[in-house]
Amino acid sequence: MTISKSDTRRASQAWKGLPALVDFAVASHARASALLLALALIAFLPGFFQIPPVDRDEARFAQATKQMVETGDYIDIRFQDEVRYKKPAGIYWLQAAVVNGAEAAGIANAHTTIWLYRIPSLLGAIGAVLLTYWTTLAFASRRAAVLAGVMLASSILLGVEARLAKTDAMLLCATVAAMGALARIYLSRGDPPSVLQGLTLPAIFWTALAGGILLKGPVIVMVAGLTVGTLTFADRSARWLWQLRPLPGLLWVLLLCLPWFAAIMHRAGDTFLIDSIGKDLLEKVASGQETHGAPPGTYLLLFWLTFWPAAPLAALAAPAVWAARHEWGTRFLLAWIVPSWIVFEIVATKLPHYVLPLYPAIAILAAGAMNAGVLSQRRWLVYGASWWFIIPLVAGVGVIIGAVYLTHDLHLLAWPFAAAALIMGLLAWRLYEADGAEKSLLRAAAASIFMALTVYGALLPAMTELFPSVTLARIERQSGCAGPAVSAGYQEPSLIFLGGTRTILTDGRGAADFLALGGCRLAFVESRQERSFVTRADAIGLRYAAGPRFEAIDFSGGHFLSIAVYRSQAERP
Repeated sequence: MTISKSDTRRASQAWKGLPALVDFAVASHARASALLLALALIAFLPGFFQIPPVDRDEARFAQATKQMVETGDYIDIRFQDEVRYKKPAGIYWLQAAVVNGAEAAGIANAHTTIWLYRIPSLLGAIGAVLLTYWTTLAFASRRAAVLAGVMLASSILLGVEARLAKTDAMLLCATVAAMGALARIYLSRGDPPSVLQGLTLPAIFWTALAGGILLKGPVIVMVAGLTVGTLTFADRSARWLWQLRPLPGLLWVLLLCLPWFAAIMHRAGDTFLIDSIGKDLLEKVASGQETHGAPPGTYLLLFWLTFWPAAPLAALAAPAVWAARHEWGTRFLLAWIVPSWIVFEIVATKLPHYVLPLYPAIAILAAGAMNAGVLSQRRWLVYGASWWFIIPLVAGVGVIIGAVYLTHDLHLLAWPFAAAALIMGLLAWRLYEADGAEKSLLRAAAASIFMALTVYGALLPAMTELFPSVTLARIERQSGCAGPAVSAGYQEPSLIFLGGTRTILTDGRGAADFLALGGCRLAFVESRQERSFVTRADAIGLRYAAGPRFEAIDFSGGHFLSIAVYRSQAERP
């Protein structure tokens, strides 16, 4: 079946309201900001409250924050008794502020309510979208700025990070703020800024830089530093940097960052430097840490999926961007992207979110080229790029099929959203040449939102097999046992977060010894540890009662689970 020209015209008329909405928004900054705020909320909120803690990174961050709140110690960062010095304390402070505020407001079980820990990420993602709009205004028209914000808000990668209680969405927000201020200072070299701008822009830059350092250490410094270094080399001049007021700016960064770094160094000594620089930073550079190694070029391949639906437009904008590479604005954006991208490709450890701080610059270039009408018309590039509209939709269908296979069930609400995403994506692809790139982008952005409703809003919350910690924590709460539970074989951090900081992770032998201590005790034993558990229980004469057994999926570990519940009191199975 093919889409005829008459179908194309009818579909084009049916969706003419999308560009009209943009027309309405670009009439003022307030309207544009309101549109992007509404779009970001619609894109990021599906599943935000319903998806349980996701292993492993999110659960580790949330648990470390929970221990800060429990102990009142906001200097040290720990996961149970293990120090966690890979990242600075910034994100933990933000999460703790939300949780403490929720407790003060009377929200029940705030300590283990994961969406509270996600609020900084949500705010960071929304802030990044709005700041991308602000940054684009330094380079292009208000319409291009709105379109750049749409690209970022509808991108798959930011949609994921907005729903996870970790650093990357907030880091993106800090990076865009810093780079937006830096861009305005760079572009004003021939026309010095006003007195107010001369104070405000450096304040934004240095404050955002300090915030980024407290969130994720040197990443923001690398992005800003490589940008400045590249521009200095290309221009053969660095005189414009004096407008940044570097001396007071550096003192301000030290004032904001040094107290925590001094406190943690006083508390932990060399351990902090060893863990943060030696074990985290240098190991990631030299080798693929935690099985996340990949060859150079990986980010370029992932870009087509992680920046969907705007990735094809970025490809079509590439020839025009290259032709304009000597213009100040294009030069700045390329300096923002290219050197840091090369560094990320060279570093051995690769995770999709590492290049996220570079995506706003790509969105600005693509939106500017699209708004100026200079996207490439080369047939091979148009057809090659437009097919990328199909790939995420095929992936979405694959997710649905996989969900049915794994869970033998599917939430009924998933089907209409999946169908809408497929239709909108197909129209975005087929109608690209018929009525322009902007309308295709807006339809594809709508498809991305429908996919978010399908995957995050309907599928993942319904796939309880992916989140066994929720079931285990509920069993523990209903058991009536006052003490901590022990888990043998299944050792994901989400169980610590939901079940309690004192939850013990061990093997089958250790689980039997734990139950032998007497009293009301629970042990969760994964099937691969059961033989060890039973052998040890027989050896020590342990009397235990078998409780329920359930099947689950450990998607972090990549295998199926069969977990049995045992308790030390035979009279209460």
